[in-house]
Amino acid sequence: MKKVGIFRSIHLKFVTIYVLLILVAIQIIGVYFVRELEKNLKENFYTSIEKRVDLLSYNLEEEIQKVRGKDDPLLKDEVKDLLKDFSGGEISEVRVVDNNLKIIGADPNHQDLVDQRMTDVLVKRSIVLGEPQDSVRIDPKYGYRIWVLSTPIKHNREVIGAVYLVAKIENVFEQMKDINKIFVTGTAIALAITAVLGVLLARTITRPIADMRRQALAMAKGNFSRKVKVYGYDEIGQLAITFNNLTKKLQEAQATTEGERRKLSSVLSYMTDGVIATDRRGRVILINEPAAEMLNVSRETVLSQSILELLDLEEEYTFEKLLEERESVILDYSTKNTPYILRANFSVIQKETGFVNGLITVLHDITDQEKIEMERREFVANVSHELRTPLTTMRSYLEALAEGAWKDEELAPHFLNVAQTETERMIRLVNDLLQLSKMDSKDYKLKKEWIDFIEFFHRIIDRFEMTKEQNVTFKRLLPKRPIFVEADEDKLTQILDNIISNALKYSPEGGQITFKVEEQEEQILISISDQGVGIPKENIEKIFERFYRVDKARSRKLGGTGLGLAIAKEMVKAHGGNIWATSVEGKGTTIYFTLPVDRSEEDEWS
Repeated sequence: MKKVGIFRSIHLKFVTIYVLLILVAIQIIGVYFVRELEKNLKENFYTSIEKRVDLLSYNLEEEIQKVRGKDDPLLKDEVKDLLKDFSGGEISEVRVVDNNLKIIGADPNHQDLVDQRMTDVLVKRSIVLGEPQDSVRIDPKYGYRIWVLSTPIKHNREVIGAVYLVAKIENVFEQMKDINKIFVTGTAIALAITAVLGVLLARTITRPIADMRRQALAMAKGNFSRKVKVYGYDEIGQLAITFNNLTKKLQEAQATTEGERRKLSSVLSYMTDGVIATDRRGRVILINEPAAEMLNVSRETVLSQSILELLDLEEEYTFEKLLEERESVILDYSTKNTPYILRANFSVIQKETGFVNGLITVLHDITDQEKIEMERREFVANVSHELRTPLTTMRSYLEALAEGAWKDEELAPHFLNVAQTETERMIRLVNDLLQLSKMDSKDYKLKKEWIDFIEFFHRIIDRFEMTKEQNVTFKRLLPKRPIFVEADEDKLTQILDNIISNALKYSPEGGQITFKVEEQEEQILISISDQGVGIPKENIEKIFERFYRVDKARSRKLGGTGLGLAIAKEMVKAHGGNIWATSVEGKGTTIYFTLPVDRSEEDEWS
């Protein structure tokens, strides 16, 4: 059963809805509360300032009336005394203006403005309209909000001046910001507590459902021993009781078939052959582990799949024809590089009445048998072919000699020479076969000794250089210092003889053979390169197989058996090395092989 994701669980949905409802309620209350609180704070601020301004206006009215001339210095002094204690705290600036917009008084911090004219629109509007004017602005110097108020000074309903006041209303907004922070913090705490309570509340509802889900999963796996805990006798409790009764009945039904299933499972598990069972429609209902491994499939994915589709027999058979099949069917799953062959035997399951219930298929892996048989047939064919060619040639020449050619002084020596050459070729073939047979033997042992490979390689090259018949130059890229390896000198000679002989056979006139030795960390790399016709890319991996020739006509003409590189490969492997080839058609071939080197032993010999 698919596991329920955390974002799809009813537990999370219940808690989420619960928290969202609380959040919405808190937000509605918060918006209303904050808006009303802000309104009240502003009104209180405005009221407190306006009361002080009204008192100041009343005092200024009396002082202005006492002094006859408004330009009299006595008026300015009186106004100055009234404003001395008025500013401060929330009020940052106060100015008194006459009805001609001339400043006749200011707070102690702005005495330099006295006798100047006011240009503020609020002052003009309050004097003209005879009503207080106010606005909230941003202080250009400090960047905080200020409240600007212009209140007219009246005498007998005549405006005789105005009070211009600047108050710091930013404190009100700061208080609102602090209140908002407190509200947000309180909301977060309330939501956290709500979430915890929601989880606890949701668990009381979802716990029985989760128990039943776990029980259902356990039942799907064959475990009927668990029981769902009953937390109450409401609707969910009744569902849990019903679920437990269902579990009990299923357990009883399971017990009736468990014994037979165990017997069948035991038989199938201990079988080494693959077994597949189908229903009467040919759909797979059972497959044991060996069969799944042979077919490289999962037991769970092939159930209910057609046997014809599983064995890849849809083009050759129908299910009805497969029911009638009495002979073994060979299933060839071989690839280009890997052989894989199975043999399938079919047996019909049917009742006494003849009604077909299904089909049993038994699979046997016969890859190794087929591979051995194929190699045996190929080996016999190759040996027969290699022997038949020289034997046919010898029989032809011997028949000619028997019919009187031995009397011909010119032809007889030639015929005898050919017969001798073909005899030597068969002897070489037999010797190579015996050598390969010895290398294949598990009891075969090398006679290893420490040799200076560089000096040894020079001797081999010198021998070939002295005996070669074609015009081919030798190029040596060998280290100057000795390199000691532990090897069988005779077998190492045979490895190099086979590789160099091949290089000479396929080297053109005027060509060059390069001999190279490279020192590596724990081995030496030997390479022998020619400038011959090269080997096609698709054949490069096959040149170390027995009896394989790239140019069969030329190889036989030169007396090759097709076993030289196969022998070299076995001998290199016996020394613990590897051998491989690279080639470019028309440019030549390079044979590489490695030999292990023990540096500690080499230092002692040095």
